[in-house]
Amino acid sequence: MGIRGVVFDLDGTLLDNMALHAEAFEIFMERHGLGQWGPGGTEGSAQLDERARIDSARAKDRRRELDGKRNRDIFPVLFGRALADDELRRYADEKEGLYRELSRGRLVALSGLERLLERLRLRAIPAAVATSAPPENVRHTLAELGLAGRLDRVVRADEVPHGKPHPDVFLAAARLLAVPAADCLAFEDAPAGVAAAKAAGMTCVGVTTTFSAAALATAGAAPDVTVADFDEFLAGPGAWLMDAQAGSSST
Repeated sequence: MGIRGVVFDLDGTLLDNMALHAEAFEIFMERHGLGQWGPGGTEGSAQLDERARIDSARAKDRRRELDGKRNRDIFPVLFGRALADDELRRYADEKEGLYRELSRGRLVALSGLERLLERLRLRAIPAAVATSAPPENVRHTLAELGLAGRLDRVVRADEVPHGKPHPDVFLAAARLLAVPAADCLAFEDAPAGVAAAKAAGMTCVGVTTTFSAAALATAGAAPDVTVADFDEFLAGPGAWLMDAQAGSSST
């Protein structure tokens, strides 16, 4: 299949930053008495009693369910009720402000990203970002990575009717690239994102920064291949990009 466009998820894909988001969520949830965002302690630890084990497992399942989704889909689940628009904005702004504060000066592009972007440039393959992140985070993250002028085609999930795992944001990114979705290669790190990319009809590379290959396969639509980073992609399934000749591409 010819690859004529590439669509990247942002958080957890262009960079390994989901631990910083988890830290921000933990602070937010402690402030609001909402329990924990992710599993606490060490799985199987003798220090965890049975109730703690159950709570930890539930938190792990919740994180798997919510990672990659929009704030408007996440916060009602955390609070266990519908939220008014002003509440949602206030809570989202609080959590995302925590993330930007925690992450400032600490963000590093995933290994191999620079090489991949250069190979795409040489082959004249356009790229876009399809993300559930709010606009302030998109600007912050791309600026911290030095990519603000290089990955400026961005579609956010709050700009389309439905967020991930629905395909809307990936289909919108394909339209932005003027490339059929079936001719696009998507990179994703979360089950919801993998499901969205596959529902859009894209070939999907799962990046295992946040979830294992097995966990990504539970998305309902497994990625076509999984890699740890972009170096592994370029050495394996993306090796065709390293050919000296620029021109038409295939997988």
